[in-house]
Amino acid sequence: MFTLQTVHQLYKTPTTNSLSKSIKYTIIGKSSYFEHLSMGLYRKFILPLNIIASLLVLNASVFTQEPNVRDKQKVRPVTIPISIYTKKEIRSDQTEEFIQADRLIVREDKEEQTILSIRSVAGTPLEIAILIQEDLTGNFNLQIKDIADFIRKLPKGTRVMVGYLRGGNLQTATKFTEDLEKAAKSLRIVSGVSYGGNGPYGGVHDALKRFEALPNGRRAVLLVSDGVDTSQGSSPGDLTQTIDLDRSIARAQKFGVAVYSFYSPTPLTENRNAQLTLGGQSSLQRIADETGGRAFFQGNIAPISFLPFFKDLDMLLGRQFALTYLSTHMKKGYHKVEVMSTNPEVKIEHPKGYVYR
Repeated sequence: MFTLQTVHQLYKTPTTNSLSKSIKYTIIGKSSYFEHLSMGLYRKFILPLNIIASLLVLNASVFTQEPNVRDKQKVRPVTIPISIYTKKEIRSDQTEEFIQADRLIVREDKEEQTILSIRSVAGTPLEIAILIQEDLTGNFNLQIKDIADFIRKLPKGTRVMVGYLRGGNLQTATKFTEDLEKAAKSLRIVSGVSYGGNGPYGGVHDALKRFEALPNGRRAVLLVSDGVDTSQGSSPGDLTQTIDLDRSIARAQKFGVAVYSFYSPTPLTENRNAQLTLGGQSSLQRIADETGGRAFFQGNIAPISFLPFFKDLDMLLGRQFALTYLSTHMKKGYHKVEVMSTNPEVKIEHPKGYVYR
């Protein structure tokens, strides 16, 4: 199991004064086995792969302030999803058994922040919404079995929701449930008929609201879509700056949800309309980058198989953590976030920022 050993337990309402008593903590990951099938082969791998990180919990600048200034300083907790892996794994396409993450650093608006906790795979079950655009072409129906297998192989305790996006609206096939078999069986073929509307993001925005009632932890969306929303126009700039896309990004950041996507065409993009395809894929890339997820494409055509995508997604979700830190920025508006490791070989995917309201 993944354990977090802390030198000092923080108060329920953390203050800078209470944090001055807590110097550092160490994350120790013990091996836990998870059985997994990939590309038809049975294998076992270790999660969370004994990630060992020593994290400095107190910014040195706190000690330089006068006591009365420290006591008056306001802070607030922020939780974001992160995925940790190495550059070598990307090059070799193989997961490593051990990762030395060294010290993790969180900066908000270029200022280093205090890390409170990092919750792991074993310590925090995953909550994932599978969202499928209703008007995908018939090629998608050949992928349903692989999606169902992905759901069935998720770790015990995972909560899964399945929904279909039609004309910008959400139709829920299965509400969040720990019954993985029920969620897998709720998948169905799509009609391939265009219903108009404003693309997938209105439905994505509605689905993200469902996370609000769930416990805080590791959260993700898998969106299968062409990403095209022509409500603001059909130029590449219009396609990537729509109102529903912006609202979906803001809500995903608010609830700490990483959005992953598989590109699959609709009748609108099936004929390789380069401008629409590029705009749709750019939109999928944008929501992934802004929320700490990843967008998967196979050129500008329908993927022959989702299995290569699922192989990478398995690694990302297996290395996903819920990182909570204290923000010292109380001003409402957009705040830029950076997460990095002192180990140059470690890569961390994370949201690029969030809007504080």
